Amino acid sequence: MSRKFWESGVIDSVPYWVYQDQDVLSSEFKNIYQGNAWHYLCLTSQLRDAGTYVTTDVGNVPVIVTRGEDNEFYAFENRCAHRGALLTTERCGHTKCFTCVYHAWTHNLEGDLIGVTFKDGINGKGGMPKDFEMNKHSPRKMEVVEYQGLLFGTFSENAPTFREFVGARILGHIDRVIKSRTIEVLGQYTQTLPYNWKLYYENVKDTYHASILHLFFTTFGLNRLSQKGELVVNENGGCHVSLVRPLESEQAQSVYKDEGLRTESEYQLQAPQFVEKINEFDDDIQLQILSIFPGFVLQQIRNTIAIRQVVPINIGKTELRWTFIGFSDDSEELRERRLLQNNLVGPSGYVSMEDGFVGNIVQKGIRAAADFQSVIQMGGHEASSAPYRITEGGVRGMWKIYRNLMKI
Repeated sequence: MSRKFWESGVIDSVPYWVYQDQDVLSSEFKNIYQGNAWHYLCLTSQLRDAGTYVTTDVGNVPVIVTRGEDNEFYAFENRCAHRGALLTTERCGHTKCFTCVYHAWTHNLEGDLIGVTFKDGINGKGGMPKDFEMNKHSPRKMEVVEYQGLLFGTFSENAPTFREFVGARILGHIDRVIKSRTIEVLGQYTQTLPYNWKLYYENVKDTYHASILHLFFTTFGLNRLSQKGELVVNENGGCHVSLVRPLESEQAQSVYKDEGLRTESEYQLQAPQFVEKINEFDDDIQLQILSIFPGFVLQQIRNTIAIRQVVPINIGKTELRWTFIGFSDDSEELRERRLLQNNLVGPSGYVSMEDGFVGNIVQKGIRAAADFQSVIQMGGHEASSAPYRITEGGVRGMWKIYRNLMKI
């Protein structure tokens, strides 16, 4: 099979070269991260006052997100219009403008170039030419949309609206978790994953693996495929929601044992409240994983709520940026439960520590298999929703939008 061969329209098998080729990553940076997609930037609660800002990355583009003097939100490339230096090296802060340390060119909170040092020279000598126009020399700007306290942006003028890109059903499940409450950040950290970003994002959308790989899930009944559940995939394939409800019956253990799978261990919890849920939602959903391609994840596992931002660094390295959140109206008991259950996830989380490992063994396993393909056919061949989770429909949805944005 040719290295670059991938039959048109196929989303139920993926050639391994897509995780290994530098030209592919360069194309992703251009066609996905600067293309017709929407990208998570930050929380509006991180920009409470005019002049506050945070920095982030959209693919390989460093970005500044601000609240302007008009209280509107702005996002633009963190790059001086002069020689390309970062406008700020801080993660967050408060400022009236951004002045480059290299040559002191100044940009306002909207990203416009507003000042050039020695623009008119000194004593009539030097300076910029008379035809120089500052309004033509600003870093690239993003269109920004706020939804339920979350800020998203796109570099493309041709992107569909955010609501069109995500779809009503997915937005409804963001509404379910946030409920128009005021978000408060409980903690943040960055986890380095030693593998390609697409392997992690496949894993997020893979409802089939969760209760097979993660022994904690099955041992304590948080997530088993024999529980009631549902997969929702939006029209473009790029957004999904996976839902888990309590066990239907005691047959769950026998179903797993019949398959020869691990379902329990000798470990027990000395603090059972670690997995006990305080009811804060008007339903019986105990776990919800939601994604918006290519880099946003909103999770609710019992009472721990977190945002994950997936940022590609190079072919075999990805940053996973976690933001754990609560809400301003949380009771003391609920806040304590969130903080406790935050230990379920992350690089050493009782549930998700395996996710940091499994992508690496795939990356290593396919080193000599560039011309071979994976098999993504659990539940069929289409990127479709299902009233169950024994399916890879969400993974196929990722490859549907990927191929569309990459034009391959």
